[in-house]
Order: sequence, then structure tokens, then C-alpha cells
Amino acid sequence: MARKFFVGGNWKCNGTVEEVKKIVTTLSEAEVPSEDVVEVVISPPFVFLPLVKTLLRRDFSIAAQNCWVRKGGAFTGEVSAEMLVNLGIPWVILGHSERRLLLNESNDFVADKVAYALSQGLKVIACVGETLEQRESGSTMAVVAAQTKAIAEQVMHWSNVVLAYEPVWAIGTGKVATPAQAQEVHIELRKWLHVNVGAEVAASTRIIYGGSVNGANCKELAAQPDVDGFLVGGASLKPEFIDIIKSATVKTTAKSE
Repeated sequence: MARKFFVGGNWKCNGTVEEVKKIVTTLSEAEVPSEDVVEVVISPPFVFLPLVKTLLRRDFSIAAQNCWVRKGGAFTGEVSAEMLVNLGIPWVILGHSERRLLLNESNDFVADKVAYALSQGLKVIACVGETLEQRESGSTMAVVAAQTKAIAEQVMHWSNVVLAYEPVWAIGTGKVATPAQAQEVHIELRKWLHVNVGAEVAASTRIIYGGSVNGANCKELAAQPDVDGFLVGGASLKPEFIDIIKSATVKTTAKSE
């Protein structure tokens, strides 16, 4: 089963109205592969979601960077899944390592968020990944499997889930997993899904890579058979994000050979 290449741009906590308009204009003017080849999802901060939705080209989608774990109410500072649906935002990023580490979001809490967001009709980019200490101690797969297991215990239907493998030591550090390191974890994650969830889910679920992806390394990473795209941080605020989107053609070239 062919998995459509997926490129997400996570703007994190960045931007002004003027900068957002400039980035969106650059994206709108760019020549990129068609929607048949690549799915592009832009994730600005909450406050810019309506502006970006109004200005963004129609062949790109939008994601929020987080949402609350249950129905809204007396939860000051939170944004509920229902609010995102009401705004017409189709995607949400959940379990990003910055939230796991800085805000102590546990595996179970992230899994609860994923399940609730899906129940409200959102599509989810669910993030997993290990710290440098965990990688150096040889526990990468144990950590990533535990994070995925928590999600798998709550999710019945995987068609609206993209898994993002983001080694924490490679996020915003300039360090990047080698293509071989990325492929190794991606194929192990796919094997885990095959054994614990099912063959069809393992074959169809997109597993994307995040961690200092840029215009220079994206093609080599995209060429790995189990890397189905990227969740891009800092580079998504720059013109090179267009080069990362274009790396999707590496897959179509490989298929035609």
C-alpha cells in the first residue's frame, strides 16, 4: 500500500502578524509537487490559526500545535478539540517532546489527548522519540515502543493518525539522525505496529521523521523506505521548507524505477 508523503511545518512559538503573512506568501508562490504526491500541513501558533487559514493556499492543510485532553470548560489557558473543529482546523500535533519534557506530559496523558482529538474528528500527528541519554543507554526502542503502546491502547482506527519519530537530541540542536539511524527506528516502529496492532495498520500508517530536517539533508532522509515524510521545525519558517516539500519526489522517482 502506497503511503502518501507527508510534510508538516511546526512553527512552534514563533512569528508576528507581519512574519506570518510573509511566510504564507512565500508558500503560496512556491511550485511544489501536487497533492497526489505530498500532503503538506502547516502548524502555526494558536493565535495565528484563523489568519493562516484565510491566507493559505487550498492544497495545504493546517494543524494546531496542541489541544486539551477533554471537552472544554474551566481550564484556563487551554484550547479544546471542539474549538479547533469549530474553526475548521483539521489537524493537531500531540505529544511533541517539548511538551513531554517541559510540561511533563506523560505517555498516558498524550494517549488520552490523541484518543479525545480523534473522537472529535481531528486528525493527529502523534510524536514519539528518545532523549540523548536514552539513546546512549541503548533504550531507544523501549522508550519509543512504550510511547506508541500507550497510544495504541487508546486508538481503534489509525487512518487519521500520522506517527512522528523525533529523537529529542536532534530537535533544534543542529544534530540530525543519520538516514540509517532514522530508517532503523522507523522500521522497528513499523514492526511493532505489525505485531501489536496489525499488518494493515503497519503497512498504511505514515511514520515521519523530525529533528533538524533541512534543505540539505531532506533528500537522503526521504530516500529511506520507511521514512514517509517529515515534521519540520525551524526550517519550516524559511524558504528551504519548499525544498523539503519537493523531496517528496524522491519517493515517486524510486517507485518508477
